[in-house]
Formats: sequence, C-alpha cells, structure tokens
Amino acid sequence: MEKIKPLKKFGQNYLSDKNILRKIVNEINPSPDDSIIEIGPGLGALTELIFEKNENLSCVEIDSRAVLILKQKYPKLNIVQDDFLKIDLDKYSDGNSKLKVIGNIPYNITSPIIFRLIEKHSLISEAVFLIQLEVAKRMTAISGSKDYGILAVILQKFCDVRIAFKVSPNVFYPKPKVYSAVVHLWFKDLSINEDEKKVFIYLVKALFNNRRKTIKNSLSNSIFAGLDFSNSGIDLTKRAEQLVPENFESLTRFLLDEYHHQLRQLL
Repeated sequence: MEKIKPLKKFGQNYLSDKNILRKIVNEINPSPDDSIIEIGPGLGALTELIFEKNENLSCVEIDSRAVLILKQKYPKLNIVQDDFLKIDLDKYSDGNSKLKVIGNIPYNITSPIIFRLIEKHSLISEAVFLIQLEVAKRMTAISGSKDYGILAVILQKFCDVRIAFKVSPNVFYPKPKVYSAVVHLWFKDLSINEDEKKVFIYLVKALFNNRRKTIKNSLSNSIFAGLDFSNSGIDLTKRAEQLVPENFESLTRFLLDEYHHQLRQLL
C-alpha cells in the first residue's frame, strides 16, 4: 500500500491491522446489492475488503492525496472528494434500499457525523464506525451514569446502538493516545415528522446544557422559558441525567400538544 503522511487537520489515524479490518467489514456484512458509503477511506484499507463483496460502494474522502491514490487503485469506484458533512445523502439513495455507512472516522467530528446521519435517518439502515472509546461509551450510556447525556438520549431515540469491540491504539499510525471502539448503529424505522424531531433535539440539548440544574430551572433558562410544564407528568425537581429516554419523548409530546403554534415561532 502506498503511504502518505497523515494530516492532523483531517484527524487521520491509519489502521492497517488486517484482523481488525476484517472484523469491521464483517460487522456491516456487505452484500452485493447493498448501497454503501464509506467515510474517509484514506488509503483504502477498509475499501479493499468492502469492494471484494460489494462494488456498489461510494467513498467520500476530503484529502486530495488519498483521492488520487484511490482513483489509481480502483478506477471503477465512485470516489467523491468532499467533506462528508456537506454532501447530499439523498443522491446516494436509490429509493428502494436504505444506505449502509461505514468508516474509520475522525475523532474530532464524530458527533457532527452522527447528527448528520440522524438528520437523514430515514435514508439509512445501519452504520458501523471506528471511533474513540470514550465517545462510544457516551453513545451507549444509560440514565444515571456519568456518560449519559445529549448524545446518548438523541442517538438512542433514532438507533439501537452496540459497542462491537474495543481497539488498541497500537494498531494505528500515528498511534493515538486513547483506545478506540467499533460501534454498530441500527436505525429505527420511526414515524416522526420534522417538527417532532426538532422539538425533541432542542429539548434534550436545553436540559443537558444545564445538567446541574433542575428540569424546571433548565427549561426557564432555555427557548422554552415562559411555557408551563406543570401538567407535563414529569417531576420538574429532577435533573436531566435522572430522566430515562421515554421521559424526553413524553415531554416532547406534551410540548407539541400544548404549544404547537408557539413552538413554530420559537424554533
């Protein structure tokens, strides 16, 4: 495999351990008919193994140096030189089957990538990512734990999430200072409109951005200030980390039922 110097600005840490690469590909289990997007293929370590099983693969790579190498190695591969956060995912959906997404993604933009997928959740069936272990713990955290927060509540609303396995820093170049993990996300077939999605996300962020305060005080310091939550059925003296995901959903339904018109002006 050709080598190029990993760039810190792109958060590049190359993985070349064939064992782990195979385990990641087996986790997404590509079939010939799947529509797959790989985020940040780099020099093609994962790409090679996916391409053996599925030629309907699109790779989105921001580094022009890597794009040149990939195009030489895989002339038939759909390689897009762009920032994944800026591409139009609708263009990659054929309307019949949902997308699978895979990647060894930059640690510094893991959350934005996850929220981008949530935004387009109806297009995606599942995703498998190699990410920082600490972020993986936040994604799978449960109510009351120290890692439970915005990422866990919002992600678990739209996905079933599992940590597949941990990965040592010793298998990367350059070697990161932290452990990594492979996470598998299965996107739920949700019937949710854009208003409900927007209110839910705003509500979760409002409550956890003031996580030391009670729910009542957090809401009064947010865009929802002035709205009466006393009949919401939620104990407003609790803090956000004491709520289970269903509580956030019931608060969202309460807001939509009681204040739908006002919310459209607020959001």
